[in-house]
Formats: sequence, C-alpha cells, structure tokens
Amino acid sequence: MEVTPMDSKIAIRVSNLNFTYPDGTPALRGVFLTVRKGESLGIMGPNGAGKSTLALHLNGILQGEGEVEIMGLPINKKNLKEIRRKVGFVFQDPDDQLFCPTVREDVAFGPLNMGLAPDVVEWAVGRSLAWVGMEGSEDRSPHHMSFGEKKRVALATVLSMEPEILVLDEPVANLDPQGRREFINLVKSLDVTKVIVSHDISLNEEVCNRIAVMDKGKIVAEGPTSKILEEKAFLLEHGLA
Repeated sequence: MEVTPMDSKIAIRVSNLNFTYPDGTPALRGVFLTVRKGESLGIMGPNGAGKSTLALHLNGILQGEGEVEIMGLPINKKNLKEIRRKVGFVFQDPDDQLFCPTVREDVAFGPLNMGLAPDVVEWAVGRSLAWVGMEGSEDRSPHHMSFGEKKRVALATVLSMEPEILVLDEPVANLDPQGRREFINLVKSLDVTKVIVSHDISLNEEVCNRIAVMDKGKIVAEGPTSKILEEKAFLLEHGLA
C-alpha cells in the first residue's frame, strides 16, 4: 500500500474492529477510529459501552477481529513488543499495575525488559518519578501509599518506557479534589498523543481537543470537544449527564 503524507501523521487507526468476550457478550461492533499524532482524544460513554475494551486493543492486551495500527504498525505477534513500547497503558486501578516490593522495581520493570543498561534504567526511573512529582520515593512500598500516590507511580511505570501514545482508563476516578486537579495538570503537561477513556465530562472538556462517544459497542459520534459537549440532549440519550 502506498503511504501518503497524511498517513505519517496518524498515530492510531482502527478499522472495523469487533470483539466478543468468551461468555458471548459482544463488546465492540464494527469500530472505526483514527487518532492523529499529538492529539488528545476523549472516549466517552455509559458503563458497558465498550470504552475500556477498545482501549485494551490499542496495545494488544486484547485482540479482536478487524485491524488496529499503531504508528503504521499492525498489531500482531511480530510487532507486539514494539507496539507496547510505543503505547503506554495506565489502568484505572493502580493496584493492577504495581506488583513489585518497591517503587524503584516497579518503574524499572519496563526499561529492564527492554534490555537497557543498569545505569540507563536508574536514570529513567529517576526522571519518570520526577515527572510525576514522586522523586525520592524509590525505596517506598507502593502498597503502603495513598491512592493518589499510586496513580502517579503507575503513570511513572509507563513514562519510563518513553511512550509516544498514552492511554489512560478513567484516570481521575476515586481521586479526591486536590488529587484530581494535580493529576489533570500532570496529564496536560505531557507532550504525547493521548487517549483518555472516561465518562467524566469536565475532564474531557479540559484535557481533550476531540471526543468520540461510544454506546453499545459502537462509536455513535465524534468531533471537536466543544461541539460534542454542547449537544446536551444527545449526551443524555447516551447516558452522559
């Protein structure tokens, strides 16, 4: 296939993606989506709309029927390692992401698996923790931290890999107001392509320049954030207050 100049500006391309869970529950029904490099896309929708399922396809955690390309690379077994270096996924619950005895080990896990030298890994750990405001916490146990601190460390584990795309699933859920504000400011400061999965309208309004609305496994609308969010009746129709 000939690559056009426009192709080089595309970070994510999803074409006719379908996915059904083992119990027979259909989660994605013919999803088409394009995300440009540098864009901040919000994916909104009610519970069960397929938002998180779609997000989990963006670095190959799930693989359904259809096509998903990251920076021009199709997600397949051959490309999976490279794609997971390019796409950092931050889970809604940081306990799903933190499994080592210390913060240092959690943040170093990815760079070590990339085969980086120990001194480079240590540098990556320190830089990532500084980015998220958790410098000096290397020897702490993440399991004894507050929820907000865990969220920051979980983000650091992803940033240590220097991803080109950041996917965040409900990034401010369960944070107190101060923690929410700090995390939003942190996410806004990161100069990468972002996909933010959330039904939090104010979060999407502040962080995202484009919105895709999902319902019943399909994208039912997408466009500039201001245009989508002014359609109050439409949002209510799809379970978004």
